[in-house]
Amino acid sequence: MNMSRTRERLVVIGGDAAGMSAASQARRSKGPDELEIVAFERGHFTSYSACGIPYWVGGDVTDRDELIARTPEEHRARDIDLRLRTEVTELDPDGQRVRARDLESGEESWTSYDKLVIATGARPIRPDMPGVDAAGVHGVQTLDDGQALLDTLEGTRGRRAVVVGAGYIGVEMAEALIKRGYEVTVVNRGSEPMSTLDPDMGCLVHDAMEGLGITMVNDAEVTKILTGEDGWVRAVVTQEREFPADVVVLGIGVRPETALAKAAGLPLGPHGGLLTDRSMRVRGHEDIWSGGDCVEVLDLVSGQERHIPLGTHANKHGQVIGTNVGGGYATFPGVVGTAVSKVCDLEIARTGLREKDAHRVGLRFEAVTIESTSRAGYYPNASPMTVKMLAEHRTGRLLGVQIVGREGAGKRVDIAAVALTAGMTVDQMTALDLGYAPPFSPVWDPVLVAARKAAAKVRGSL
Repeated sequence: MNMSRTRERLVVIGGDAAGMSAASQARRSKGPDELEIVAFERGHFTSYSACGIPYWVGGDVTDRDELIARTPEEHRARDIDLRLRTEVTELDPDGQRVRARDLESGEESWTSYDKLVIATGARPIRPDMPGVDAAGVHGVQTLDDGQALLDTLEGTRGRRAVVVGAGYIGVEMAEALIKRGYEVTVVNRGSEPMSTLDPDMGCLVHDAMEGLGITMVNDAEVTKILTGEDGWVRAVVTQEREFPADVVVLGIGVRPETALAKAAGLPLGPHGGLLTDRSMRVRGHEDIWSGGDCVEVLDLVSGQERHIPLGTHANKHGQVIGTNVGGGYATFPGVVGTAVSKVCDLEIARTGLREKDAHRVGLRFEAVTIESTSRAGYYPNASPMTVKMLAEHRTGRLLGVQIVGREGAGKRVDIAAVALTAGMTVDQMTALDLGYAPPFSPVWDPVLVAARKAAAKVRGSL
């Protein structure tokens, strides 16, 4: 600890979920007389829901501020020295200090720390191709990004939009643009949208998107973006075709924002994320913690490190970090890879491993797919639901579940998420005491129907 100060200083890089959760939790543990907290954020906002941006763009959320959980003023009222529009440009772990630049004035200065939290998040993937930085081409990761896209949508006269990529952001942004009255084309290099699903489940999402009037172009690689004489985007080009565009949204995915950490020699994993122990302390560095979209986490099913950028994890990381920084003890055990989304009224959910994930880690498995309904078949408005389940060969250990269906389908994945975390077999799952009444479920819940079928297949493989 720096003995020139009478209290410790915590420096936090990043003002969103993980960073400010850590700062807030540390403040609950230690008062201002014990712990000084300085937080740097290069944007204009703090503690907001990036997951809500597509719904703001689409008009489901009418006011940007509804996405903000805690304002800068609220953080400062808790004695957190929050510095907006300030970007950290260099880390010096040996000297226990960071260099930051005021983005308004350009002034740079060093700030020393006793404890450091790196919560730099992730950045949208921008492929290295001609025209990708043209006016009218947008990534969507921060509230600033969302505002820039809305400004474009309100300012352009054309109504043709191309979304590059068909993951969660791509699919959600395609729906948002349809709601905005745009003619939408999604260009996807995969065989089906939603690569987090197996292709046989992704095709159900494909059908739903086309039902909304979205043009899906699969197995297509974007090679360049064309611009007009004014520098504004005018088309997206693949090897086969050219798609006219007045606005382009990049939904290719994100990468951990770890350039600072890499330059400072901090340990990174195979996906480019920071590596931490279970206390979220950066490996090999006693006074540095990291959490959120810039880290890799343990997959409890495969036993390997993964990069899964979700706000649910980021907030938990922040709580763990803040507790430990504040003198307590907490750990983050890992994840099972649960996620849920929607296209209009089609709900899409997954947890655990896909078929290719299981193959990659050397697991043999049985896969089953069942069709069921969200309610008792005779009850009004019962809607169809497809459930796919993977179970380990011979042992019957649950490996993964994917669900696509209408109202009431998506959150059923939570049953499987709990079962995965508990290491249950599909046979054990068949005895789960789930809630039943005709308005909520058939007598055999669809997840349990899949478990019964998987258990029978496992028994047949012995």
